[in-house]
Amino acid sequence: MTFVQTLLLAIIQGITELFPVSSVAHAVLTPFIFHWNLPPEFLKTHFLPFVVMLHLGTAAALIVYFWRDWCDFAASLVDSRAQIQRQVLLRVIVGTIPAVIIGFALEKPLTRLFASAISAAIFLIVNGVMLYLGERVRRGTKGIEHIGYIDALLVGCAQSLALVPGFSRSGASMIAGFWVGLSHVESARFSMLLATPIILGASVLEIPKLLHGGIGDMFVTALFGGVIAGVVAFLSVWALMTWFRRQEFNAMLPFAVYCWLLGAAVLAFSL
Repeated sequence: MTFVQTLLLAIIQGITELFPVSSVAHAVLTPFIFHWNLPPEFLKTHFLPFVVMLHLGTAAALIVYFWRDWCDFAASLVDSRAQIQRQVLLRVIVGTIPAVIIGFALEKPLTRLFASAISAAIFLIVNGVMLYLGERVRRGTKGIEHIGYIDALLVGCAQSLALVPGFSRSGASMIAGFWVGLSHVESARFSMLLATPIILGASVLEIPKLLHGGIGDMFVTALFGGVIAGVVAFLSVWALMTWFRRQEFNAMLPFAVYCWLLGAAVLAFSL
C-alpha cells in the first residue's frame, strides 16, 4: 500500500465504519473503483489485518467520544447506586454476544463468498432499502436502559449482517434499535457502544498477524492509517450524533440514497 492509498482508505474507513453505509463494502469497492493493482500476496495475507488496524483507530475514536459512558460503566461495577449505568452496560454485554459467536463461525466463509465488487454493490443497494424502509416501520422513544435483554440480543444479532460486504453494521443495529423501541439518538448511541468491544476484539485477533509476518514496514503503514482513521472517525461520530439529535424523521434517507447511487454506479460500470 502506498502513502496515498493508505491515506485514502483510512479516510473512507473512518467515515463508513460509523455511517450506515457499510465499511466492508467500501473496503472491497475502493481498490476496484481506483484501479489499485494490489499484490495477490498482500490481499491474501495482509489486507484483513491492515483493515482491522484501521478499525482499531475507529474503536479508539469511539472510546474517546463516549468516554463518559465507559467511565460510568466502570463506576457502576462498584457503586450500587449507579443502577441506570449498570443496566446499560448489561445490555451492551448481551448485545455483543451474537456478533462474537456469529463472527467466529461465519466471518471467513461469508467474506470469501461475497467479497467481490458486484456482490458488494448489490448488497449495498439492499442495505439502502433496509435503511429507507426500516425507519418507516417503527420509530421509538425509549432509552437503552428501558429495553429488555431479548431486545438487546436482537440488536446484537442484527449487527452481524455486516459480515456480508454491503450490509452496514451500524445501519442494521440502528434499524433494529428503532424496531425494539429506541429513539434515534439512543439507537445510534447503542450501536456505537456495541461496536467498540467487537472492533477491539477483532483487532486483538488480527493485528499479531501484521507483527509476526515479517512485514515491519507494513505495520508502520497500517499504524499510520489507523491514526488517520481514528481522527476521521471521531469527526464522523460527532457529525452522526448531531444529525440524529436534530433529525428525528427521515434521518436514514440520505444514507439510503447514497447506497443506491453508489451500488447502481458500480453495477453499471461492471456490467
